[in-house]
Amino acid sequence: MPDLVNTNLKNLPKSINRPSSWVGTELAKNPAQWLYQLKPTDIADLESAAAQFQTLDINIGEITKELFPLAHFSDHLRELKEKLLHGIGVELIRGLPTASYNKETIATIFCGVGAHLGSARSQNAHGHILGHVRDVGMDAKAVTTRIYQTSVRQTFHTDSTDVVGLLCLQPAKEGGESLLVSAETIFNKMQQQRPDLVPHLFDAVATDRRGEVPIGEKPYFEIPVLSWFENYLTVQYQRQYVDSAQRFPDAPRLSEQQIEALNYFDSLANDPELYLSMNLEPGDMQFVYNHSQLHDRTEFTDWPDPTKRRHLLRLWLSIAKD
Repeated sequence: MPDLVNTNLKNLPKSINRPSSWVGTELAKNPAQWLYQLKPTDIADLESAAAQFQTLDINIGEITKELFPLAHFSDHLRELKEKLLHGIGVELIRGLPTASYNKETIATIFCGVGAHLGSARSQNAHGHILGHVRDVGMDAKAVTTRIYQTSVRQTFHTDSTDVVGLLCLQPAKEGGESLLVSAETIFNKMQQQRPDLVPHLFDAVATDRRGEVPIGEKPYFEIPVLSWFENYLTVQYQRQYVDSAQRFPDAPRLSEQQIEALNYFDSLANDPELYLSMNLEPGDMQFVYNHSQLHDRTEFTDWPDPTKRRHLLRLWLSIAKD
């Protein structure tokens, strides 16, 4: 196998010091940095914009910030966009009273908020703009299963978009915690502890498309876990899909050094000191910048009653830098 190590790594820093290179135990001590509690005036603003949009004969997938006019909450969403792009890379918005809304209003508010942050993108081969995250009984071991469709523990990963947004409709009976970790912090730790493994994270590795293959493309794509461009570190990673891509005979084989680097990366991501944990409550909206943060979800046990089972809405957003 040819050496795929990025040749531009001579400019890699020994450490990255940005707001997005946070440590979970430290961030947990100051929830004001990542938790925003909606005020009654914020809620009224969101409800008014949703009511106005619902008078229009327009598909929710075509919502824009102009079609979801906010009197003042747009100011906070501009701050949130800045926080995602240049700040800590995550925010949880709490207090939306979803129990008093119908499904259409909930979806409209969520998509409307998303439209003020960026442009919604398709999440799967079916072109779905608004996704549903819940256990639908899929076999987690099947190579075509998307792990979010099960109740098993995920792994720290990124999605194929700039920002992922989640809105909690119903939490699980037990478990299902949301976990976040900074890719820059993992990089910093590896530079301190195992700098010999760092270059292998910049190798292009095969990642399984899990059956969603565009016409004319391979059933996998090749991309580095980490990339360094214009003095910014970005991450694109889903270990389960990297491993399952090895089932394809023509996929590049993972070397021993690459496997060791991925294992070390995973061990740091799962360090309780480094990650931030939060429980999503009904009405919570979580937004995460995929290029600097990885997210995960713990295993959960659902309610026997189908109407009470864990259910989240999901948005994938493309954000243009101002």
